[in-house]
Amino acid sequence: MIRNPIDVAVRVSPRLSALIESRVNDPDADEPPTLGVVREFLTGLLPPAYAATERMHHFDVSESLLDELNTLIDEYGTAALAADFVKSVSSEPLSRAIEAVLNDENRENPPTLEAVRDALVAGLGARLVGEGVLDEDEDDALMAEIEALIERFGADALAEDMLRYE
Repeated sequence: MIRNPIDVAVRVSPRLSALIESRVNDPDADEPPTLGVVREFLTGLLPPAYAATERMHHFDVSESLLDELNTLIDEYGTAALAADFVKSVSSEPLSRAIEAVLNDENRENPPTLEAVRDALVAGLGARLVGEGVLDEDEDDALMAEIEALIERFGADALAEDMLRYE
């Protein structure tokens, strides 16, 4: 299987990324799952009547996980490795906040995700907005994103490992 040369995980919603990650981390899997395998798993979770109704009428206003997955399959194919679509980095705004904590001269140890969360609670986001590093609307999602990363990787995970480089 050919690995994708670009970071395709940035095109995946957090919900779909979590679903894909659950398939990638499945200890019972015989081989690395592909997007096609993930689609089979997801469609297997839906009751047949719901799947048919959803396909005909599409009740969801927002894109469903299946729609999002199908869009990825249309672009990358069913044989694309699912692991390539798992987000393990922070968004650009959170990366800027992590960098601010990393560059703190008073810090003795490399910051963990918990240290970044503590800095955000203490007003780091507002400070970065005031300095023009973040837009006001970017500040709003930082806490939810850091909480999701802590839930996924643990509070003691190094924040530097989550940086997004573009």
